[in-house]
Amino acid sequence: MQRGRPTRTARLRRWCELHVTNCVESLRELLARPGTTLLTATVIGIALALPATLNLLVSNGRALAGDFDDLRDFSVYLSPGLELSVAEKLAADVRAFDGIEQVTVISADAALAEFAAGSGLADALAALDNNPLPHTLLVRPADSLAVPALEDLQRRLLEQPTVDIVQIDTQWVQRLNAILELLRRLVIACAVVLTVGVIIVVGNTIRLDIQSRRDEIEVIKLLGASDGFVRRPFLYTGIWYGVLGSLVALLLLVCGGWLLAGPAEQLLGLYAIDSGLQGLDSRTALALAGAGVLAGWGGAWSAVARHLRAVQPT
Repeated sequence: MQRGRPTRTARLRRWCELHVTNCVESLRELLARPGTTLLTATVIGIALALPATLNLLVSNGRALAGDFDDLRDFSVYLSPGLELSVAEKLAADVRAFDGIEQVTVISADAALAEFAAGSGLADALAALDNNPLPHTLLVRPADSLAVPALEDLQRRLLEQPTVDIVQIDTQWVQRLNAILELLRRLVIACAVVLTVGVIIVVGNTIRLDIQSRRDEIEVIKLLGASDGFVRRPFLYTGIWYGVLGSLVALLLLVCGGWLLAGPAEQLLGLYAIDSGLQGLDSRTALALAGAGVLAGWGGAWSAVARHLRAVQPT
């Protein structure tokens, strides 16, 4: 009885078995030379960890800037010597402005008492004949009020004859956001450059593997193996390099975060900032692993496409 052609299920099973075999054999060959494999994986891991670290720094900076941006309260210092009733009348007028949520009057006596309690100079301040501090309005604008509107509000307040100084700290937030945007674009450029570097490293490593197995490849081709059959183990080798490099990068990020978390929290605590630092999350880890696998596969494919054609049986 004549044997029929293999069914589609059998061909699919055979195809999966070949891929699993090539994947396992590629990993076994890498583990057989641990020194070279570890060195290559470390180079790949460092290249992947650098842009990931910069991205974490920018993310924390943006979160920190966002926390400060929410603290939009500003102070209006009145001219010294004014009656408290004048300050209360001005506060009522400011409450009627568009985009103002709350206005709090801080009297000169309350400000002096708070300053004396915080500075430890209560005895020296008690010897003063007059209170040198002015009445102050603490103004809280709406979150929807943009920076140009705040600056316009500052000009309107300064036009008041009883207002001496209007302190609005928005320029430093704008500068910080501009710096963070510049750093974000630098992270993208750095990631592109280092990914190309990973592709080159993997491609050069695969090229050396092809040269060292030239005789074996020629024999396999003489037996009728297709280019896809010969190419497949090298592609899995590149993927494994990407996986191992990603693991090294994750290890570097975890160790770096563990070493720097304590000093960073202490520094923020000195500035009375309660904003928690963002560490390595699952999204970043998956993106890092995906970038490593794609870069490893791309490097292996580029090397195989260039050098495998030159290996032909004679």
